[in-house]
Amino acid sequence: MADNTDSAPSLPTAAPLSLKNGDVTPLNSKIAELSESRAELLNRIQSLKNDLQSWRLKLDTQVKSYRDELSDLKKTLNVEVDQLRSEFKELRTTLQQQQEDVTVSLKNLGLQDVAGDVKDTKGSTVEGETM
Repeated sequence: MADNTDSAPSLPTAAPLSLKNGDVTPLNSKIAELSESRAELLNRIQSLKNDLQSWRLKLDTQVKSYRDELSDLKKTLNVEVDQLRSEFKELRTTLQQQQEDVTVSLKNLGLQDVAGDVKDTKGSTVEGETM
């Protein structure tokens, strides 16, 4: 009985072969549809690849533009920081020179000792008030 079961599947296989010979046109149309579908899919894939490449180029261009802009801003910022440092240095030098000039003027007028006495007087007055 096992042999009968094994031989039964060979009969349905033979039946489609005879149908295939009679129905070649439907199979050809199916193959044509599949080929057309495949071609459409390949076209869509190619279109997506082109879009992706275009987006990459645009992004690369934007990134380069932003990098250039940032580089320019950095250079400008560095120049301005250097200018500020220079101006502060000049200001410090000017203030030190003015302080020295005032000290020399006070010495020449003999007021430095008086200024020292005023500090001592204020200090003792504050101390006297706190006691």
